[in-house]
Amino acid sequence: MSTGKPELGLTAAAVEGRGGLREASDLPPASGMSDLVMLDAVELSHAIHAKRVSCREVMEAHLDHIGRMNLTANAIVSLRSREALVAEARERDDRLARGEPMGWMHGFPHAVKDFAATAGLRTTFGSPLFEDHVPQTDAIIVERMRAAGAIIIGKTNTPEWALGSQTYNPVFGTTTNAYDPSRTAGGSSGGAAVALALRMVPVADGSDAAGSVRNPAGWNNVVGLRPSRGRVPYGPTPEVFVQQFGTEGPMGRSVADTAMLLAVMAGPDARNPLSLEENPRIFAQSLERDVCGLRVGWLGGLAEQLPFEPGVLDLCRSALGTFGTLGCIVEDVKLDFPRERIWDSFVTLRSWMTAGTLQPLYTDLAKRAHLKPEAIWEVETGMGLSGNEVFAASVARSELYQSVRGLLERFDYLVLPTAQVFPFDAETLWPKEINGTQMDSYHRWMEVVALPTLCGLPTIAMPAGFDPRGLPMGLQIIGSWRDDLGVLQLAKAFESAADWTHKVLPPVLQSS
Repeated sequence: MSTGKPELGLTAAAVEGRGGLREASDLPPASGMSDLVMLDAVELSHAIHAKRVSCREVMEAHLDHIGRMNLTANAIVSLRSREALVAEARERDDRLARGEPMGWMHGFPHAVKDFAATAGLRTTFGSPLFEDHVPQTDAIIVERMRAAGAIIIGKTNTPEWALGSQTYNPVFGTTTNAYDPSRTAGGSSGGAAVALALRMVPVADGSDAAGSVRNPAGWNNVVGLRPSRGRVPYGPTPEVFVQQFGTEGPMGRSVADTAMLLAVMAGPDARNPLSLEENPRIFAQSLERDVCGLRVGWLGGLAEQLPFEPGVLDLCRSALGTFGTLGCIVEDVKLDFPRERIWDSFVTLRSWMTAGTLQPLYTDLAKRAHLKPEAIWEVETGMGLSGNEVFAASVARSELYQSVRGLLERFDYLVLPTAQVFPFDAETLWPKEINGTQMDSYHRWMEVVALPTLCGLPTIAMPAGFDPRGLPMGLQIIGSWRDDLGVLQLAKAFESAADWTHKVLPPVLQSS
C-alpha cells in the first residue's frame, strides 16, 4: 500500500551509467562563471556530490549569470536576496561535509513557475489581484524539489492565470525569447523555458494544459515533458477529482536532465487520489534503448487540416528524417476523428474548468476589472455551458482517446509539431491569423497541442531545428498512456542524433 511519500533520495550515484554522463575528472574546471552554468544538470549534480564544486560556488555563479541575462529576458521574477541564497547554499555544503546529501538536486538554484505555490515566497499567477499573495504551504512538486535539495531562488514568469502561449502580465511584464529578444518566449511556461535556455537554472518545472510546457520548449530549443495524466500529482487543490486537463512536468537542456527531474516530481501522493502508483525511480535508470524498428507515425493527416505558418511543416518533416537514421519506420498516419470535434471538446472542457476557478473573481466587479480579456472570455464561455454540453465534450474526449489508442496499437509513437507558427513579435498578444486563416479565439492558433492534452498521453517536446531566421521549432513525440519511460528513451535516441540544444546556443551566450 502506498504511503503517498515517494522516495526522494536520488543522488549522483543513482545515475551512474546513464548515457552521456561524464566523469567528474572530465568536467570543465570550476574557476569561471560560464563553466558552471553551462553544465547540464546531471553533470552538475555529479560535480556537487563529488565535492568538486561547492554549492556556494554554484549559487554565486548562477546569480552572477542571472544578473546579466535576466535584464533583457525577464524570465526570473521575485528573485530572493543574494545574502539569503548564499547562506542556504553554505548550509547545503555543511550537509555534504557531514555526509548528509539530500538528493539529486542538492544545491541546485531553482526557480519555480509562478503558478505553483511556494511557502513564504509570493505566488502571483501573473495577476495584479495576487501581486502580494504569499502562500503558507508548498505545492506538492515544490515540496519534492526542496526535499531533493533544491534551493528556491525565485519564480519563473507566466502569463496571467497561465492563459495563452505568450508570457506577459501586468505584474512583471513580458518574457522574451532566448534566441531573439524581439520575439515571444511562448507560454505559459515561458519564463521556465527561457531561464533554462539561457543557463540561468539547471532544470525547470512547468505546467501544461494547452501546450504550456511543449510550446515554449519548442520555441526556446529545450526539452519539455507533459507526463501521463496522474504521473505528477497536482496540487494539493480542492478540485482533485475534476482537474483532468493540466499537469505539471519537467523541462531540461537534455532528455537525461528532464528524466531526472521527473524522478523527483513524480510518484503517488494520498492528497491526489488519481495519481499514478508507479515508483518514480524508473526514470532515474539508463535511457539507452535500441529504437531500430520502432514504428513512428507522423500525424500528417491532422496537421494538413490545420493552418501553419510557411516553413513549419517543412522543417518538422525534415526533422522526421532523424528517426529514419535511427532505424525507425516512419509513416504518415491519418486520424479518423473530426478536427472540429477535437477542438470543441477542448474548448468546452477548458472553459468549464477555468470558469470554476475564476468565477469568484469575475463575479466581484471590482476584481473583474483586473482580469485580462482572455480570462473573462473563458469565464463567460464556461458559465454559459449546460451540464449536457460538458458531458458531451467528455464523451467526445473519451472517443478521441479510443481512436488514438487504436493508432498506438499500430504505431509505437506519434509525432506532431509543437506549434503552428514560429515565435512571433513579443508585442503581439496572440496571432489573429495564420497563413490567411483567421483565428476565432485567443488560443485557436495553438490547436496542434489539443490532442495529447485531451488524451492525457505522455508527450515530449524535442528541438527540431531552426528556420532561416534562426527561430527554433520543436516536435511533439506522443506515447501510449503511462509509457513515459518509452517516450523519454525514444527522445534520448533522437537527441543523440540531432542534439540541437547543445549545437546551437542562444546568440547572447555565443557572444559572451
